[in-house]
Amino acid sequence: MTTTTQAPQIPTEVVTHAPVQDVVLPGGAGVLALVTLDNGKDHTRPNTFGAESLAELQTALDGLRARAEAGEIQAVAVTGKPFVFAVGADLSGVPYVTSRDQAVESGRAGHRAFSTLSDLPVPTFAFVNGAAMGGGVELALAADYRTVSAGVPAFALPETFLGLLPGWGGCYLLPRLVGPANALEVITLNPLSQNRMLAAKEVVGLGIGDVLLEPADFLEDSLRWAAGVLTGAVTVERAPVDLDDEVAWDAACDAARKTALLKTAGKAPGVLRAVELVRAARTASREEAFAAEDEALGDLVMSDELRAGLYAFDLVQKRAKRPAGAPDKELARPVTKVGIVGAGLMASQLALLFARRLGVPVVMTDLDEERVAKGVGYVHHEVDALLEKRRVSPDQASFLKRTVTGSTSKDGFADADLVIEAVFEEMSVKQQVFAEVEAVVPAECVLMTNTSSLSVTEMASGLAHPERVVGFHFFNPVAVMPLLEVIPGERTDDATLATAFAVGKRLKKTCILAKDSASFVVNRLLGRFMGEYSRIVDAGTPVEVADRGVAGLAPMPPYVLLGLVGPAIALHNSETLHRAFGDRFHVSPTLKRVVEAGKRGYYATDERGRPVPDPEVEALREQPESPVQLTADEVRAQVLGAIAEEVGLMLSEGVVQAPMDIDLAMITGAGFQFWNGGIVPLLDREGVSERVLGRRLLPHGVASVPA
Repeated sequence: MTTTTQAPQIPTEVVTHAPVQDVVLPGGAGVLALVTLDNGKDHTRPNTFGAESLAELQTALDGLRARAEAGEIQAVAVTGKPFVFAVGADLSGVPYVTSRDQAVESGRAGHRAFSTLSDLPVPTFAFVNGAAMGGGVELALAADYRTVSAGVPAFALPETFLGLLPGWGGCYLLPRLVGPANALEVITLNPLSQNRMLAAKEVVGLGIGDVLLEPADFLEDSLRWAAGVLTGAVTVERAPVDLDDEVAWDAACDAARKTALLKTAGKAPGVLRAVELVRAARTASREEAFAAEDEALGDLVMSDELRAGLYAFDLVQKRAKRPAGAPDKELARPVTKVGIVGAGLMASQLALLFARRLGVPVVMTDLDEERVAKGVGYVHHEVDALLEKRRVSPDQASFLKRTVTGSTSKDGFADADLVIEAVFEEMSVKQQVFAEVEAVVPAECVLMTNTSSLSVTEMASGLAHPERVVGFHFFNPVAVMPLLEVIPGERTDDATLATAFAVGKRLKKTCILAKDSASFVVNRLLGRFMGEYSRIVDAGTPVEVADRGVAGLAPMPPYVLLGLVGPAIALHNSETLHRAFGDRFHVSPTLKRVVEAGKRGYYATDERGRPVPDPEVEALREQPESPVQLTADEVRAQVLGAIAEEVGLMLSEGVVQAPMDIDLAMITGAGFQFWNGGIVPLLDREGVSERVLGRRLLPHGVASVPA
């Protein structure tokens, strides 16, 4: 009997078309040929460049070259469809690239098309009207001049965040435009800082854009500005870049490399390769630089790090939109009013989020008028800040201030459809709060708890209707962190759970279903990670050695992260986990002393705001009788082994639906890196899963190059 293996179906490219129209410029400046990138979809499906898109752009630009040589046009400009310029390469086909030669050719195709724009015999412009990332930014760099809309929401070269690098000219053109330090900020430092995007004003401030224009009349103003450039009425001034200053150029590259090694431990080859391409850009010809980018793309596209990055990208773009295990959304109840128990910082953040996203009345309660006033005042202050940044209109600001109110009585919850508590993390306190709320609210009101570690089932156990209680665990800061863990108790009904997921979606959060077990997903895995790290340090390994061992796992060194979380919260989490699961969760005696001493973390800050060891905390450190000092490699092996064990246990216990949900949670709730794929692909890639669990956690080819 003969069997055949069917080839995987390569996704059909959504082609970004490049139609051209002639525009007669004012002031006798001549005719400008305007190329508008448009894939025919709305702004939720941005313009991207796959093979067909690049070919269509190439054809359009070849035609414009002939027209320019014939004197029919005096300038060429590229812009995007409404709200979007272009967001780079179409990555959907990358997992199906099976050879290095294919990857190299994709780099060459981009270089050919973009270089055609650069080499046109007339001035060229990029009118950056909306989101621009990756290849979209590189296309703009290929033009002679760039206008930028003040409404651009994001501008970035995020490739190293995924495990790649800017491979269509960015590593060469950008440093020669704005200097190596500014270029490396965009190419390496921002991606390594949780993929930070540039605002429109920063794009112009760095010298990438030549002029900032208001969005209302952006195209018309861009055309007028271009006409001024052509006639000489507008003079474009740029800071000179000294290509002869080898010392300064190398210093910028050395600093970027040092930061990259500190954050990745050399485990992310794309970022280090990008630094060296920027270094070479000082003396390389364009042809040499572009060929080097092509070769780098060939290596990186065929790397496990990029495949893990694309796996992570797919999680946050697709799996996040269809939460595994969520009930039928048709079961969700409407929410027309929200109650919040508490008026502290977390409660106040929740109040503003619910008001902004749901647009319904929000009532906060607390024990006294002073606390209530402070909570409402926080919301008003934040609304004023949003207004100043022009992120809300005056009418919206007024609405939000009217929408959020406060009271010392829970009577305002009598007509609420949803009440969430954000009070002290103590079971008896939360049970009392829910009992008081249940006595006031209507029969179908959903009761939510923002607990980070306590049992939802136990919290609801004394209520007449425990079926309407659900965990709704936000991460701090609430407005920034995408993750929302949704935790049903043993008796939570489908209508309550469906309402929770529906509300989470309206809040624009990434919702993950988690089993009602101690600390749920992120805090449990972070607790194991931090506990194992602390166990190693408490046993005698110096912090700096331990930090080298875990570099590249979390977004920052563990003790820096602990300072952001807060020692008291970290201690509470580790003690909760220790009670639930025993000695595999280490409770650090040093951490206990830090909390008792009222210290805010293990580090102080120097005059430049950088973390430095706090001598007072060093004096509190556990001093073992027989110190055990591990090497950085031994630290890494022990920590990763502990994480792998915990992931295996969480999957066997059904804490999440699948390994992908652990990665999605760690990426969106704890900032774990895309190029690691979160954590599970890293455990597989380094052989830790098989060493500890006897198996891979993901199939071959998922988040890795197919064998």
